[in-house]
Amino acid sequence: MPIAVEVVTQEKIVFSEPEADMVVIPAVEGEMGVLPRHAPVLTTLGYGELIIRKGRAEERFAIFGGVVDVRPDKVVVLADLAESSYEIDEAAMEAARASAAKMLQEGVPPEQNREALLSLRRAELALKIQRKVQGRGSSVLRIVDDSGAEE
Repeated sequence: MPIAVEVVTQEKIVFSEPEADMVVIPAVEGEMGVLPRHAPVLTTLGYGELIIRKGRAEERFAIFGGVVDVRPDKVVVLADLAESSYEIDEAAMEAARASAAKMLQEGVPPEQNREALLSLRRAELALKIQRKVQGRGSSVLRIVDDSGAEE
């Protein structure tokens, strides 16, 4: 029995898979693995990597806060921000990381300090996930639908 997974932000449904085998969630309390028939849980998401596995394929996301609703047959990730590892622009993230680090080093007004720290943290997480996916090469596959098209 598979488990359905949806990754949703305020703007759109980022990802939907009706038959996943496992979901690894970056909860605030720590990483949480979810298999079909998991006990119901509602928890807060931290900053981290969300992994959805289906057979030998997996999809990875950089998650930046939110909540997750785990039910025995479905996982709904309501993320503040979510970015697929396949859509992370490494050059843009590197530029954002460098810019945020420079702002913090030079000093910013207190009202901008928190935003600079969050930008730095987001960029570093996205780069870490992107590099992990690139380092695995062809052994990591995207989840595709029945027609063979990428979702």
